[in-house]
Amino acid sequence: MHGGIAQLLRLGWYRPVHAKSASSQGIRSLLTARKLIQGKLLDIESGIRGLLRGFGLKVGAISRGRFEVRILELVDGHAMLETVIGSMVAARTALQHEFTRLHRTMLALVRADPVCRQLMSVPGVGAIVAITFKSGVDDPTRFRRSRDVGPHFGLTPRKYQSGEIDVTGSISKVGDRMVRTARYEAASVMLTRTVRFSALKAWAMAVAKRRGTKKARVALARKLGVILHRMWVDGTSFRWSNEETAIA
Repeated sequence: MHGGIAQLLRLGWYRPVHAKSASSQGIRSLLTARKLIQGKLLDIESGIRGLLRGFGLKVGAISRGRFEVRILELVDGHAMLETVIGSMVAARTALQHEFTRLHRTMLALVRADPVCRQLMSVPGVGAIVAITFKSGVDDPTRFRRSRDVGPHFGLTPRKYQSGEIDVTGSISKVGDRMVRTARYEAASVMLTRTVRFSALKAWAMAVAKRRGTKKARVALARKLGVILHRMWVDGTSFRWSNEETAIA
């Protein structure tokens, strides 16, 4: 039996995989729970808006802090709505409390982690992106080259080749979706909200001019993975004037 397994390994039927560390798995569970509660919180808020809309009551644009006050103002005097919406508001309050607790726990972990603080020197990379990337990669030495990070997390084009056919499709979307999404969001922030210019942003905007904003965001997200990994390995911070210093 063991000889058969060894033969299969020699033939290349199986490949070694990385087993996440206990600390990385713990952080991943925190991020997953935080994201889940955030989604349920948004679902309840949308549900409240939808129910009130059926009665001709519009919540309108309102800050998160004034949401509950605004809702209670709208249902005042409607006995059934006070009961129904009151229960949903109570559920929202409980979810908001737990979301805030998990979010603060996540921020405390980032503040205490020198790698996360180092990665956050990159424009567009905040606390969530930094800790998501760090927990997803877990061990930077498992990637021989920084450029291997992109394909591992599904940010390279899908290829189909058969005979004379050679088709390049959309990104493969293999690997960790959470890391891939975090890098794409960081790329979007850099392109649309980061005021200070850098050589990296100039490169991405040139791509956007040639090939469109969507493809530029994907390309920038892929390049961010290379830069973040190289910074982590080298122990360097982001350099605004020349991103090549952070690329393998």
